[in-house]
Amino acid sequence: MNFLYTFVATLLLSLLSLSSSSDISQLFETWCKEHGKTYTSQEEKSYRLKAFEDNCDFVKKHNEGNSSYTLSLNAFADLTHQEFKSSRLGLSAAPLNLDQRNLEVTGVFGDIPASIDWRKKGAVTNVKDQGSCGACWSFSATGAIEAINKIATGSLVSISEQELVDCDRSFNSGCEGGLMDYAFKFVINNHGIDTEEDYPYRAQDGTCKKEKLKRHAVTIDKYVDVPPNNEKQLLQAVAAQPVSVGICGSERAFQMYSKGIFTGPCSTSLDHAVLIVGYGSENGVDYWIVKNSWGTSWGMSGYMHMQRNSGNSQGERPAAAQANFLEYAFHGSAADWILPFAVKTDSTRAGNATRMEAIEGKTSGKLSSWDSLIEAWIR
Repeated sequence: MNFLYTFVATLLLSLLSLSSSSDISQLFETWCKEHGKTYTSQEEKSYRLKAFEDNCDFVKKHNEGNSSYTLSLNAFADLTHQEFKSSRLGLSAAPLNLDQRNLEVTGVFGDIPASIDWRKKGAVTNVKDQGSCGACWSFSATGAIEAINKIATGSLVSISEQELVDCDRSFNSGCEGGLMDYAFKFVINNHGIDTEEDYPYRAQDGTCKKEKLKRHAVTIDKYVDVPPNNEKQLLQAVAAQPVSVGICGSERAFQMYSKGIFTGPCSTSLDHAVLIVGYGSENGVDYWIVKNSWGTSWGMSGYMHMQRNSGNSQGERPAAAQANFLEYAFHGSAADWILPFAVKTDSTRAGNATRMEAIEGKTSGKLSSWDSLIEAWIR
């Protein structure tokens, strides 16, 4: 058990025995030390203590109930829920004028694996932190591009969210929010995007560094949308690559999430963007593996397990409402397979085409399973 989980467990035990304001104050001081929190005035500290106390009550009541997930006093425990929503969300409303086709993949491969985790296949970069900037949309978009580039080229490159925040301004609004569709279009029209190392993240709006727009570390050809509120289609997509999705992240339980399978509450209102990097099941409950952009102190080292296959008319289908899937390149009959494809340069494109032909030759035109396809493609 690492230090973070040890500390979380200690706080959870402390919550059970809180009986006075002095206990809350002592716990708050411990929490501040562990998270490196300091305040500019006693007035601000008192305000944060009140928010912390309110969150303590909320976490304690939830954890005393019968739930599939646990809450904790994480790094956001000194924020009111409204402050948290204002600083950590940022998904804009779905566009009404994008001429974008939906992805239809049902039955293309037949059976898909019972579970998949793209982290184990080396297709996911480390968890990042958007800070107090509503740029979740940029992290969701870059995560999908990073993954498809790894799948197609074998190279995992961390790319620049800040370039999107600063330069993708035709429809997106930097720290004030945006949409992954527009981010993908920006990368396509710009013929690529720079690395995070060359154009690092600063968690604030800035002037576009135009000289870096020409530094194309990674690019994509196109993207398609997974049909909204269709978890069967989303499952097919995630089996082939990590997928950029819009969800409802504004619930207080989402803010204080620690571990377990998150089952809501949730709504049909989309206000946060994340990356689905896999799926699985635990004790008969199906879940998505969700990569967030709130740092590693939130959730399970920056990840959440979110319930899947729970849709109903009230919109409790939190991860299937809006999803984007990066380019598929069709090779041969669509009834045989669909392969993910991303390019960095023309020479890389040619190399990938040769690689696809080699895979076809090795497998006599059709692979027996998704796992064998993915492994052959990554190799």
